[in-house]
Amino acid sequence: QVQLVESGGGLVQAGGSLRLSCAASGSIFRINNMGWYRQAPGKERELVAFITSGGYTDYADSVKGRFTISRDNAKNTVYLQMNSLKPEDTAVYYCNAETVPGDYWGQGTQVSVSS
Repeated sequence: QVQLVESGGGLVQAGGSLRLSCAASGSIFRINNMGWYRQAPGKERELVAFITSGGYTDYADSVKGRFTISRDNAKNTVYLQMNSLKPEDTAVYYCNAETVPGDYWGQGTQVSVSS
C-alpha cells in the first residue's frame, strides 16, 4: 500500500505565495511521474504541473511563470511553489504519483486566494 500525504495549503491574499508538499510512503518500488492537479467547485479536475523522474517538467498554461514543481527523489516528495497567486487559483489541490505498483492520489489540500 502507498500513501500520499499533502500539506501546505491555506488562505492567502492575491499576489501571495504558498508551497505545497506531498510525501509518498509505503511499499514503493519506483516512482515515475509525479504531478499536481486541482479541482475548483463545479469544475473538472485539471492538471496543474507534472515532473518526471528525470526532472522534466510541464505546466498548465494558466500557471506558467508563476508555479514551480520540483521533487526530492531521496524523500519521495514533490513540491509545488505557487507565487503571484490569483483568486482563480482557488481549488482543492491533489498530488498524484505514478509508481510501481500503481497510481495513487493524495487526499487533497485546500488553497484559497482572496481578492
